Amino acid sequence: MSDRPLKLLLVDQDPIFRLGLRVALEEFPHLQVVSEAETDTAVLQTLAELASQDPTSVDIVILELGNSRSIQSQQLGLQLCRQLKTQYPNLPILLLSSLQDRGLLMAAKATGVGGYCPKGTPISELITAIQEVAAGYSHWHESGQKDTEITRRKDADKFSGFVFTQRLTKYVENLRSSGIAQIDANLAAVTAQLQTPGLTVLERAVLAGQRRELLASRWLVNHLLATPSRAQLNEQSQSRLFEELASPPPANFSTSSAIAPSDLTQMQNAPSLLSPRALQATLFASCINKLQYPLQNVTDVALEIDILRPDKKRELLYIILQKVADALDELRSSQIEMQQLSEIKNKILYDLWREATIEFFGKFSRVKVGNTFVEIVNVLLQNAGVVQVEILNKIPLVRELFAYLLFQTDLIVDNKSYIAGSFEAKEQAEILLENLLIQVANSVVQPLLNYLADVEDIKHNFYDRKLISSRQIERFRNDLSWKYRLRNYVTEPKAIFESRYELFVFAPRGIAKVSIYAPRTQELRELSGIPLFITLGLEFGDAIAPRLQSLLSFLGSGVVFVLTQIVGRGLGLIVRGILQGIGSVSLLEGKNKKL
Repeated sequence: MSDRPLKLLLVDQDPIFRLGLRVALEEFPHLQVVSEAETDTAVLQTLAELASQDPTSVDIVILELGNSRSIQSQQLGLQLCRQLKTQYPNLPILLLSSLQDRGLLMAAKATGVGGYCPKGTPISELITAIQEVAAGYSHWHESGQKDTEITRRKDADKFSGFVFTQRLTKYVENLRSSGIAQIDANLAAVTAQLQTPGLTVLERAVLAGQRRELLASRWLVNHLLATPSRAQLNEQSQSRLFEELASPPPANFSTSSAIAPSDLTQMQNAPSLLSPRALQATLFASCINKLQYPLQNVTDVALEIDILRPDKKRELLYIILQKVADALDELRSSQIEMQQLSEIKNKILYDLWREATIEFFGKFSRVKVGNTFVEIVNVLLQNAGVVQVEILNKIPLVRELFAYLLFQTDLIVDNKSYIAGSFEAKEQAEILLENLLIQVANSVVQPLLNYLADVEDIKHNFYDRKLISSRQIERFRNDLSWKYRLRNYVTEPKAIFESRYELFVFAPRGIAKVSIYAPRTQELRELSGIPLFITLGLEFGDAIAPRLQSLLSFLGSGVVFVLTQIVGRGLGLIVRGILQGIGSVSLLEGKNKKL
């Protein structure tokens, strides 16, 4: 079996499902998702482009066969299968579909489709199905049964249990050997870098951490992908791991970054053994799940994306999440260094905004403004300067989030340090990622509200029905204008003075707001004008409030004493005298009547 990864093309109408599937599959190094498509036209175009570059660019197509709500969509799915088998007769197709109609599946099988798995199939079974179909066999999951029928496509004979086990064992062994070879190559490169003279302490510490991770990864691969013939070697492999971890560092390696003996105990349970890609996959999968929550704004702050329909809001957030994943891949491939993140952070955010804007609105989409047609994207991208200053540059802790996902650094948030890979670090990283998605989404919509807010095509294609009238749109824009004024002059200076950030997150009830601690001393020093006056006012209030409260309390006690002890008692005596006088008069009048 070749060590070359299987190249997959994903076809599904649901972008959220495609992203979730891609994240799950990319955890396996022997699988590579080369492209995605949503429609039959896009599939054929993508295959044509890939085939023109490399005839072996796609090994298998994973396809959703229409959907359960539309018969027409199902028929189009069958037609697409026929077209694919006509144009690419040797290209395997695996259905990953929510449909379970036996007649429809039999029709798909008749067109030459190699296999079927229902959505929700465990990932281990799905991987087996992908490998079987890509190898030229059939894998059809029978509806309502747990077993799968595995048959040869050419002679229709069933695999025997022995042959299947033998082939699976061979595959696992090849996979293990390939993984070990890749890890050893990276380990040799890291060891060579450690021997380079003149490295800083930080660089040596990072490289030492990478070395430990690679050693632990090699042991995990040997342990988790052990075949029966290698099971007895696991104990020796574990001993080898700890011997290598305890071995002295290479020459020219600073003792400040060497592995202490106490680290060996921590290695057994250290959450940082997860690779950066595994951290990213876990984080993104959780974010995808949260995108299914309601997305209405439940905070007291107006957001630009509030004007979008729920489906458009979800689509935009998904696109941005995908662009973040692409940005991380590009940074890894360019071998960016951690200290460079601060320098290129703004460039990363700008590229996210630009790419998300182009994909969300369509590169060549046009609308009619007056008597002329204008391209939406060209108009929106002209507002880059305002978007960068007002929104993108103010997104907090972006460098920390990317450092965590790229270099597996510990996450320092809310005045605490969280070990990379721990549950607490994952929670904090989720907050940062969700705020990043929401703020970039706001930056995509902001130029639209400035320049094309009242265009009818825009309103009908993107806006929530409650905000489609001109009056509601103007109210919405006014609310946003006041938000920016209050934020620039009051809210942000107050947050800087109080050393905190206000972040937006996905909650079960909608988009909510959380507050985290963050030292902002440098920003406080740079305040001027009205924001500085606001912070001085807050400081003056904090300084004078206790004394003023004490003074008012003293004066209040004096007023109470005067009113109760002097005025109150005096009024009481007067009232008592009046009542006694009235009583005496009544008594005299009674005596006179008797006389």
